Amino acid sequence: MSEELNEFAAARQQSIDDKNRLQAIIETAIDGIITIDARGTIESVNPAAARIFGYLPENIIGQNIRMLMPEPDRSLHDQYIENYHRTGVGQIIGKGREVLGRRKDGSVFPFLLSISEVKLQDKQIFTGIIHDITNLKKAEAALRESENKINSIIQAAVDGIITIDTRGIMEMVNPSAARLFGFQAEELLGRSINVLMPEPDHSRHDGYIHNYETTGRRKIIGIGREVTGLRKDGSTFPFYLSISEVQLADRKVYTGFIHDITQQKLNEERLRRYAAELMRSNLELQDFAYVSSHDLQEPLRKIQAFGDRLMTKEYDNLSDQGKDYVERMLNAASRMQNLINDLLAFSRVTSKATPFVRVDLDAVLTGVLSDLEITIEQTGTQINRSWLPVIEAEPTQMRQLFQNLISNAIKFRKEGEQPVISIWAQVVQRTAHLTATPGDEVVEIYIEDNGIGFQEKYLDRIFNIFQRLEGQKYEGSGIGLAICRKIAIRHGGDITARSQPGVGTTFIITLALKQPQEQNYDAK
Repeated sequence: MSEELNEFAAARQQSIDDKNRLQAIIETAIDGIITIDARGTIESVNPAAARIFGYLPENIIGQNIRMLMPEPDRSLHDQYIENYHRTGVGQIIGKGREVLGRRKDGSVFPFLLSISEVKLQDKQIFTGIIHDITNLKKAEAALRESENKINSIIQAAVDGIITIDTRGIMEMVNPSAARLFGFQAEELLGRSINVLMPEPDHSRHDGYIHNYETTGRRKIIGIGREVTGLRKDGSTFPFYLSISEVQLADRKVYTGFIHDITQQKLNEERLRRYAAELMRSNLELQDFAYVSSHDLQEPLRKIQAFGDRLMTKEYDNLSDQGKDYVERMLNAASRMQNLINDLLAFSRVTSKATPFVRVDLDAVLTGVLSDLEITIEQTGTQINRSWLPVIEAEPTQMRQLFQNLISNAIKFRKEGEQPVISIWAQVVQRTAHLTATPGDEVVEIYIEDNGIGFQEKYLDRIFNIFQRLEGQKYEGSGIGLAICRKIAIRHGGDITARSQPGVGTTFIITLALKQPQEQNYDAK
């Protein structure tokens, strides 16, 4: 009898221990655990479940489980239980699914609910295990948003984007890539990337991938280069290809970014041919001007020499008309000499140019004004000047530019009025926010005078060689402004003017702050 009592006591103690252990597990569980009776009344709630729904356990026990549900489940729950009791068919019991819960503050949240049914001796209960997936859902939503953004960027990208696997099979082709190659995207998916390559790359591409996979030596991956693509119609086009390698969890893929450079290459070729033709034409023109000028020098020297002899040895023997003819002949020869020298100077603007260096235009202007000091004093010219910047230029040509323009301003002054010349500058960007390329930033130099001016309808003429609006009234060959324009163009700019007769003229010279590196095309 005592043994039976001992066994009973041990079994009873084991049962108590098991119950306590189970209760401890339930109380400390991270997931919520709720039990309800057959009518849906809550019988027990662990701390996790109460915390998930924002209640204290005592506020929930004895209440209908529908209090934890949003509509429409809140109104329909009693019907769910009745249908289950009547038919034995459960929507969620023994299955589990994602549902929505309603917290005490009225907010709704998602959770995974699994329900088990337990039949005791005297009643039936249901146990629900609640796993809050709010953070998981937020993470999924954020991931979906990120994926949608990335997909939108890929689909709307101007450049083509293609993804291939390690065998070269296309897995993704965006609309731009399909359009560049003349296909529909679905025509390319699942096909080898070499269908978009002309020979020899078409036949060699599989070998390219194999060599990279076995040796790790990169020829284009992570580097980028110009390649040739093959369109559906058999035509080819140039594009810049950059490839990135991505290691996924279980495999590796390659993404190619395709930038069509057809127009760029056509423009480069046109520019190359134009530059070659222009260089040839310039060399011919320079040679012609140089040779012609030198060839003209010899007969001109003879005219001057024999004219001088007539003046020194035969002058007294000449009639008054003869003396006049000789003087006029020598004056014409002198003008011709100046004209030839100016023509040589014009031809040398590019043919004898030296490399660009940093030039302080303010210092250049100071030097020019110093050279013109006597002329400035004799004419009573007033010079108003402001700061000029440092640019990349050819120093001698900058001095020539200022010398010509300031000399002109003094020469074409109004009689009986003090000449006033104002010089200032401003730095401007041709296109806002672009400063990286030579020519993006320029300096505009203004040289304003109060001289005789001219009608602006003749603006284009004054920069042409040998053009003189004032005829022979003023000394000069009409080449000075043509030289100024040639210098300005060589320095990435140009020259123009604003003027009114009797009011004065403002010359506006544009010069690039920085110059591209150039090759020397001097005639040998």
